[in-house]
Amino acid sequence: MRFQTILLSTTALLIAQPALAQTEDVGVGSSASDSNIIIVTASRSAQSISQTGQSVSVIDLDQIERAQSVTVADLLRNVPGVTFNRNGGVGTSTSVNIRGAGSDQTVALIDGVKLNDPSSPGSGFNFGNLLTGNIARIEVLRGSQSVIWGSQAIGGVVNTITRAPTEDLAINARAEYGYRDTSQVVGNVSGRFGPVAASVGAGYFRTDGFSTFNEERGGAERDGYRNFGANGKFEITLSEAISIDLRGYYSDGETDIDGFTAIGFTDTPETAETKEFVGYAGVNIDLLDGRFRNRFAFAYTNTKRDNFNLATQTFDALGRNERFEYQGIFDASEWLQATIGAETEDSRFRSSSFGGPVGRASASIDSFYGQLRIMPLDGLTATAGIRYDDHSTFGGETNFAGDIVYSPNNGWTTFRASYGEGFKVPSLFQLFSDFGNDTLQPETSKSWDAGITQQLIDGRLEFSATLYQRDSDNLINFIGCPVQTGICTNRPFGTYDNVARARAQGVELGLMMRPTDSLTFAANYTLVDAENRDNDLVLARRPRNSVNASVDYDWAFGLKTGATISHVSSSFDNASNSRSIEGYVLVDLRAAMPITDNIELYGRVENLFDEEYETIFRFGTPGRSAFAGVRLSY
Repeated sequence: MRFQTILLSTTALLIAQPALAQTEDVGVGSSASDSNIIIVTASRSAQSISQTGQSVSVIDLDQIERAQSVTVADLLRNVPGVTFNRNGGVGTSTSVNIRGAGSDQTVALIDGVKLNDPSSPGSGFNFGNLLTGNIARIEVLRGSQSVIWGSQAIGGVVNTITRAPTEDLAINARAEYGYRDTSQVVGNVSGRFGPVAASVGAGYFRTDGFSTFNEERGGAERDGYRNFGANGKFEITLSEAISIDLRGYYSDGETDIDGFTAIGFTDTPETAETKEFVGYAGVNIDLLDGRFRNRFAFAYTNTKRDNFNLATQTFDALGRNERFEYQGIFDASEWLQATIGAETEDSRFRSSSFGGPVGRASASIDSFYGQLRIMPLDGLTATAGIRYDDHSTFGGETNFAGDIVYSPNNGWTTFRASYGEGFKVPSLFQLFSDFGNDTLQPETSKSWDAGITQQLIDGRLEFSATLYQRDSDNLINFIGCPVQTGICTNRPFGTYDNVARARAQGVELGLMMRPTDSLTFAANYTLVDAENRDNDLVLARRPRNSVNASVDYDWAFGLKTGATISHVSSSFDNASNSRSIEGYVLVDLRAAMPITDNIELYGRVENLFDEEYETIFRFGTPGRSAFAGVRLSY
């Protein structure tokens, strides 16, 4: 009953706003409103979103600034098919699930560079330290995507893109303050200086936070967080055909955490520090009058994690990836494009706990992929690709993918369908740690989706529907070892094995209405039916239903207002389905007002109705919170 009350009261408030609106006519477009959106994640090169049959969502800079969210995970929760779980407040361990796939089965990128951490047990990426900072764009690619993105792309890909260099000098900055002494300062400068175009920025965030151990269950002390981040991009033009591309990203975060003691899960004085560095250096060479575009690059990621209990170090881990890659794109004709690529990646980690023995391991993987895109008719694009990977431990893996998109009426009606295969190599921890099993095989998946997007009333009304299914095999789980034989030999505390199968299927529905240029309403619904195919139990922390709705209204005198309502249904917290997490509803309000052409004041209220909820059993979540800030742009 509470959900209906919140929904009705908030809707009534928002519907009342347009009473002062001034309607402005717009011209009839010649194509759908999103047909000119350029994306890079679907094929690792720039292409129109109208030329891919894959399921892609884009969060652009305007949406990021309107939402005012501090973390990328909070932005992603409003994307169809995406949910997240967090061990407390900002900065704590955060998992992102796409269409019911595990967070370790999601490829995370910064400016196209993979972020997944080789030192974590599943080699996944922790979204906890990924703040919006100077992020200018996020692309979410759903479905198995290993042909282009390789290992871990079973559920999908999240690509966060920082501010790009500009031709003219541009300065952007913001500062805000709010709930529990939370403050943030972010700045970025970009411009061109002769042959060099650059974008450089940094940010600092801190908060006193709240108890990671849910205060409703006994948590008493606040667990704070601080983070320093920096980003940089440099594009150096050597000639019309040759350029150099340099990118860098750095994050240094420290958060207070709670954990287990002799009396159980409770408040602790522990802290967790995470330092992440991402580097990229590439050379772009265009041949044949730009028809053959070549990219040679080196990418490097380094993740350092340390836990301390007062002055005692309780955990130490370092994960590192080094990747050399080549990609070539050849426009054979106006209707045929070919892409080829090769990669070689070395991963290594070391870790120790409580000053004990240091574990070390490394592995390498060599990859080759190819893709063809044909556009034989106006409105029709078909793509097919293949990839082969050779891993130093388990050997080879081949994957296929294909998609098709067709619009018979210049983008007003669009039909899409895709098929993809995915794989995830066993992590270094799963292979070589004290619990490791070097006979593990990769996790694999096969997925498909099919959908339609329809635009009406000159593009002011749009709805979409997508059906999807993914079957995963050889999933790696931790098992007990009561008998020390076979893979359990010398593993008294257990080991890892390929023991599980899973299926995720469902539907994604979307609606967008823009009755006037000033008023926009958007909503989406996702059904995720994710289960273990061996025992028919629901996969842990996969809510079956989620609904997101937002309204934004721009007043004639410059004020921008908006609200978002998010509903996430209940889920099970464990694999045995013996413990559940209740569903919840969150309502956020926001506003922004320009003071001059270069200065804007903004503010927001998160969790307006002070909903008490959890995304992980026992871990706290923020109550009603208010923030205010100022944004500068020159």
